Amino acid sequence: MSPRADRRKQSDADLWVLAHAERAALAEDLSTLSAEQWRHSTLCGEWDVEEVVAHLVAAASLDQWQWLRSMLGARFRPEVHNRRRLAEHRGRTPAETLDRFHAVVESTTAPSSHTPAYLGEVVVHAQDIRRPLGLTRSPGVEALTAVADFFARRDFTVNSRTHVAGLELRADDGPFAAGSGAPVTGSSLALVMAMAGREAYLDELDGPGVSVLRSRLTP
Repeated sequence: MSPRADRRKQSDADLWVLAHAERAALAEDLSTLSAEQWRHSTLCGEWDVEEVVAHLVAAASLDQWQWLRSMLGARFRPEVHNRRRLAEHRGRTPAETLDRFHAVVESTTAPSSHTPAYLGEVVVHAQDIRRPLGLTRSPGVEALTAVADFFARRDFTVNSRTHVAGLELRADDGPFAAGSGAPVTGSSLALVMAMAGREAYLDELDGPGVSVLRSRLTP
């Protein structure tokens, strides 16, 4: 069996262990933030740090039926669903929002069985927070590889597969490799974040395919 096949057979239990570790690492980083830093912008659109954390709390609190009811109530408009659930799970203060995040660090609640996607959610949003704040902690290569494999194979919460269609991706710090076409190389983290649509990471990638990827991510 190939190494890639081995990675794809990671159990849900293994992936949740990785997700819990990434949530715990983010919670540790958040515990050091000042009041001003909680209001800082992120790579996640118009959301500030506290709003991204509240979104992560919501994502770890909704099972399939709760998610479906919320989406029905939002008339299947994801932005409305996200805004309502963010408001529901945000605390009265950043400290309360952080307490709520601590409470879901070891949650395995999710709207579907696509566990790599929920690992990807915390991996990507943690960097959405860290990079603008100058925090240098990076997710582990094992977690990044699992997310990269999933992102390269399908569009789910982000249009990751569409972003890299016709490109050959290869990590220079881990085993991830996928696709065929114009090459794109770089760290596992930069590849994951670029697949998630974060333009800020494109300058960390090399190869003829980067210009193609940049054209797809630039509005």
